[in-house]
Amino acid sequence: MSRIARSLSTFSLFASAFTAVPSTAQDKVPDYPVRPIRIVIGIAPGGGLDTMTRLAAQKLTERFGQTFVVDNRPGGGTVLGMDLVAQATPDGYTLLCASETLLLNGVFKRAKYDVREAFLPVVRLTEQAYVLATNLNLPINSFKELIDYAKAKPGALSFGTPGVGTTLHVGWERLNALAGIKALHVPYKGGALAILDVMSGQIQMLMTTVPTVAPHVRAGKIKLVAVTGPKRNRVFPDVPTVSEAGLAGYELTNSYSFYAPAGTPDAIVKRLNAATVEGMQSPATRKIVAADGGDVAAPLTPAEFRARFRRDYAEMENTTRVANIQLR
Repeated sequence: MSRIARSLSTFSLFASAFTAVPSTAQDKVPDYPVRPIRIVIGIAPGGGLDTMTRLAAQKLTERFGQTFVVDNRPGGGTVLGMDLVAQATPDGYTLLCASETLLLNGVFKRAKYDVREAFLPVVRLTEQAYVLATNLNLPINSFKELIDYAKAKPGALSFGTPGVGTTLHVGWERLNALAGIKALHVPYKGGALAILDVMSGQIQMLMTTVPTVAPHVRAGKIKLVAVTGPKRNRVFPDVPTVSEAGLAGYELTNSYSFYAPAGTPDAIVKRLNAATVEGMQSPATRKIVAADGGDVAAPLTPAEFRARFRRDYAEMENTTRVANIQLR
């Protein structure tokens, strides 16, 4: 159980003993919220998405004095939960919390609707970059050397991911395209076996999270060459970002965000955005998130988030088309 999960174990989302904080003068929404708000997530309890959603729900419950209830609806690769929110009344009382899987479900047509039209991006909660790790015996010591090696030996390097069409698969294919290399994809059913195969030399590379790979790095069984986020990781500050290492413009992060059904009043969306940012940016919350290797997302207005969402969708759509990624 993560530190976040433990810190929330004694908190009941059905508690009502919170004092409402008066709304500010900006974006006043008469009589909202006046009843509990449901936050749907498309996975079972446990894991990063669930714990981050509950953390944000706690902050919003404290802020508004109304209960924000987390409703786990696993199924269909999170599409079941998406469907419930897409079909909900757009009144601010049903929200969706999702990762980049929402984008993938749209790009790969897993959902029967255009996710760009079905949902309104409300606010980003947290984000977590990945690290690029390689086998110790690979004769490289930097990201630039890795790319040079891959260019000199097309097809000689392989990378592992949790499966075809996952965020990491798409991220790798974009790296292939931007760097002009042809590393081979080896899909796994999870990340643990991929790490073992990198250490044994069955494959040469993978991207994963810092908490997952840190013990193996410290034990001298695997090496890191780059961080895929916009800044260096606090745990391994000597490891440069991909952009720093020479591939400008490349970034891959996993984030958790709130979405509302299309048609939700703009004033409600803005109020939820402001309250969530306030809660997530508090020093106590930032410390909790950092303990699990993540970062509180930089504040974006709903309009800024909407623009980013569409850019990310277009980029992911282009990558899957160029790489000819098809679900089997």
